[in-house]
Amino acid sequence: MRRRTFMQTLPLAAAGSAVAARTRAQAPAAGSADAALPPFQKQGEEQFDRPDVHAGDRPAGASFASRSPALGCSGAAGTAHPLATQTAIAMLKRGGSAVDAAIAANAVLGFVEPVSSGLGGDCFAFVWDTATGKLAGMASSGRSPKSLTLETVRTRARNGAIPPLGAVSVSTPGCLDGWWTLHQRYGKLKWAELFEPAIAACEQGDPMPQIIGYALKRNMDAFARYSSLIEESANAIATYTSNGVAPGEYDVRRNPDLAHTYRMIAEGGRDVFYDGPIAQTIDAYFKRIGGWLSAEDLREHHAEWVEPLVTAYRGVDVYGMPANTQGLATLQMLNILENFDLRGFGFQSTQSVHVQAEAKRLAFEDRAHYYADPHFAKIPIAWLNSKEYAQQRARLIRPDQVLAHVDPGQAPGHGDTTYFTTADSSGMMVSMIQSNFRGMGSGLVADHLGFMFQDRGQLFSLQEGHPNLYAPGKRPFQTIIPGFASKDGVPWISFGVMGGDMQPQGQTQIIVNRVDYGLDVQAAADSPRWYHEGSSQSMGEDPPNLGPLGVLWLESGVPAGTRKALEALGWNVGRGSGGFFGRYESIERRMQGSDRIYAAGSEMRADAVALAY
Repeated sequence: MRRRTFMQTLPLAAAGSAVAARTRAQAPAAGSADAALPPFQKQGEEQFDRPDVHAGDRPAGASFASRSPALGCSGAAGTAHPLATQTAIAMLKRGGSAVDAAIAANAVLGFVEPVSSGLGGDCFAFVWDTATGKLAGMASSGRSPKSLTLETVRTRARNGAIPPLGAVSVSTPGCLDGWWTLHQRYGKLKWAELFEPAIAACEQGDPMPQIIGYALKRNMDAFARYSSLIEESANAIATYTSNGVAPGEYDVRRNPDLAHTYRMIAEGGRDVFYDGPIAQTIDAYFKRIGGWLSAEDLREHHAEWVEPLVTAYRGVDVYGMPANTQGLATLQMLNILENFDLRGFGFQSTQSVHVQAEAKRLAFEDRAHYYADPHFAKIPIAWLNSKEYAQQRARLIRPDQVLAHVDPGQAPGHGDTTYFTTADSSGMMVSMIQSNFRGMGSGLVADHLGFMFQDRGQLFSLQEGHPNLYAPGKRPFQTIIPGFASKDGVPWISFGVMGGDMQPQGQTQIIVNRVDYGLDVQAAADSPRWYHEGSSQSMGEDPPNLGPLGVLWLESGVPAGTRKALEALGWNVGRGSGGFFGRYESIERRMQGSDRIYAAGSEMRADAVALAY
C-alpha cells in the first residue's frame, strides 16, 4: 500500500552528452560495492515507498502542506487535471460565468480523465447565486431502464448484489442534461463555445499523466479479467487503448469519436443526446448487445433543481445535496462531532480520529438503512439531520474503546468520481461533481460515441422491503456529492472530496481541519486522512469479511503514537494507499476590505491543479 508514489528519473534526452560523459566518469569502479548498480534507472522502473521519508520543509504554513493556495481577485478553478483547470480559467477570462467554466472543464475531463468522469455518468452541482444570495442545488441522476425488471436483475446478481459491470449495472446518463440545465439558468457564453477546448484536445491529443494512467491501466485490466460480465468489450478497447495496450505515462492519447460526439452536442444541444441521433445510437447499441437502456429512458430524463440540506457547525453553515445522494451523511457526522471538543483533543490526536471515525460508523448505519430515491421512499430527513438526534448518537461513543456493534437509529413513526470547482468575478461559485461511479463504469461504450456508460445501478439494494430496492425507472442511491459552506449568509468555501463512500468522510475531515484546527484551504487537504471501510450494513460498496468493526485505514502521515493508541482502543487499523483517501479541490472566498480574494487548493493525491487570477 502506498500513500504517495515517487518516480526516480533522469532526463537524458534533455541533459545531452555532457551529462552522459560526466555520469560515465563518475561510474563505480569495477569490483566496488556499487559496481552492480546500473548507471541510470529506466523511467518508471521502480516505485518508492519510504514512510520514513517525508516532503521537504516549508518556510511558512503547515509543515505537511505540499504548496501554498493559489490566490486571485478575479476568478479561480480547481480540477483533477491541469488542462481542465486551464480551460476553466480561459472561459472565465473570455467573459464566461463560473457555470460556463465548470461545464467546459467537465467536458475536457471527460477526455483526459475517463477513469472518473464522462458523458455516460451523472452530475450534481451547488451554485452560489449572486442574484438571490442563496445556494441553488442541481441534481441530474439517471433512472434505471424501464424494461429491466427486478426479477431479471436478481437473475444477474452475484452474491446477492448487482454486479459492477455489464448492461445490468447501467442507468440513464444524467451528465449532459445537468450541464444544459445549469447553462440555461446561469450561462453567459454560447453553448457551442463550451465544447471548443474539449474537441481540440480530443483531436490534437494530450499526454497521459501519472495517476490517471495508473488508474486507466487498472480499469482496462479489470475489464479483461471480468470479461464474462460484459456483453461487449471491443468498443472500450478501441476507444481507450492502442491495439489493446493502455497508454502509459507521457503517451499522447486521442479520442476522435468523443470529439465527433461533442461536435454534435455543441451544434444540437441536449436534445441531440436525449431525443436525437445520439439517443438512437445508444438505443441500437443496447438492443444489439442484449441490454436494456433505451431511447425512451433517455427521452424521459430531466435534471432537477433541489433545495440544499444544511446544518450549522460551530458558526459555519455546511450544505449537503439531498435527493438520492449521501449528502446528508456529512451533515450527520458533523452534528455528532459538534458534541465533542475536537480542538481540545488536538490535531491528529487519538481521541480526535477516534470520535470522527465513530461518528462515521453511526451516520453510515442510517445511510444504509434510510437513504434512497425520495420519489419512491419517504425519508425522515429532518429527524436524521436534527441536533437532538445527533446528541443521542454522540452519547453512544465511548472514549476508551470502539463500539462493538452499531445499529441505525429508530425513526419516529411515519409512512472512482471527479470533483471540480470554479468562481468568477461576480462572486458566483460552483461546486460540481460528476462520475461514472466505480472506476470507469460498466465497461460498455456505444458504437463510435467515445464514452463509457456508468455502472451506478450496482448501488441498488436487492433486499426485499429496503427503500433502495431496485425498481424500473428508479434512481439508485448516489455516492457523488458536492460540498459547500457559508459564514454569516455569504459564501465561504466550495469544496469536494471524490471517491465513493470516502466522500462524506473526506468532507467532514476538511470541515474539521478548517473550522476546528484552522488549516488553510491547501493544508486542510494535505493533512493525513483516515478512511473507515466496512459497516454492519452496506450500500453495496463494502467488501465482505471485514469483520464487525471494519478497517480504519490511516495514511502514513498519521503520527505513529496515534496509530498505536487507536489499535489499543480496539480499532482494526490498516495502512492505505493514496488512492484510498479521495481527491479534493476547493475555493475559499474572503473579503479583504473592499477586495474579494479567492484562494484555491488542490489535491496532491491526484494529477490536480488549482489556479486563480
